[in-house]
Amino acid sequence: MINRRQLLIGAGTLGLAPFGLASYAVAVEPMLSPRVTSYALTPPGWPQNLRLRIGVIADIHACEPWMSAERIHGIAMSVNALSPDLIVLLGDFNAGHRLVSGPVFPGQWGDALSVLRAPLGVHAILGNHDWWHGPVPGMPGGAEEVRRALRQVDINLLENNAVSLRHEGQSFWLAGLADQMAHMIGRYDSRGADDLGGTLRSIGDDDPVLLLMHEPFLFPRVPNRVSLTLCGHTHGGQINVPLIGTPFAPSRRYVYGHIVEGGRHMIISGGLGESGAPIRFRVPPEILQIDLGAPLVSS
Repeated sequence: MINRRQLLIGAGTLGLAPFGLASYAVAVEPMLSPRVTSYALTPPGWPQNLRLRIGVIADIHACEPWMSAERIHGIAMSVNALSPDLIVLLGDFNAGHRLVSGPVFPGQWGDALSVLRAPLGVHAILGNHDWWHGPVPGMPGGAEEVRRALRQVDINLLENNAVSLRHEGQSFWLAGLADQMAHMIGRYDSRGADDLGGTLRSIGDDDPVLLLMHEPFLFPRVPNRVSLTLCGHTHGGQINVPLIGTPFAPSRRYVYGHIVEGGRHMIISGGLGESGAPIRFRVPPEILQIDLGAPLVSS
């Protein structure tokens, strides 16, 4: 039997539950230390004996207080601790919403990322927010400001081009696309700066290819020539409601994790920051550790 006191306590708890969940989604989960999500696989076209560890950072969305320069520095050190052979940054360095206490300027997050170290270097692409505005939506700035910050800390920017890298006596290509939503057209439409065909045509041999693209939307057009595609942008849906799923994800088809279609492989990072509002629910911040040339494992 439930007595009156227990009933009142239960009713009060239920009444406070929405407030508690909202507080958690705003004040707790976005600020959690990023978890490390690990994938181990040998995708088609990748040599079984070519072991490569990739550290992946996506969607930093630098701003105070959610993603301060100090926090970005700590995240970079966490990636270094994975001992990656290669580090890739999947775009959206600028903040994704206006609910900030202050901007983190490109020079600040650039300095924070300057500590990243990997034998095969640190390579980046840009995201839509890096094109659309400055450090915070509504502020002047844009892609060239972000490019300059990356150049100043010797991070190689890939925009519709590829670089040949060599590891353990074998060569492979790292290709990166310009953003697929780079130019806003009105309020709800955009035009991309990407050139998938031209980028792949610039690769002149049969060495395996890793492809970086901020949004996953082009995945149906990625040919089997590409061993693995890495994406960000979706934040894993950012809000994952039990029994409902991710109603605010920018793609219903491609939201999060390791996706295989027609033998082609893509991994979408849940990222670090937020857009629209500083909210995460059941999609905590993450960095990725991807081990290629290994049996399929994910965690």
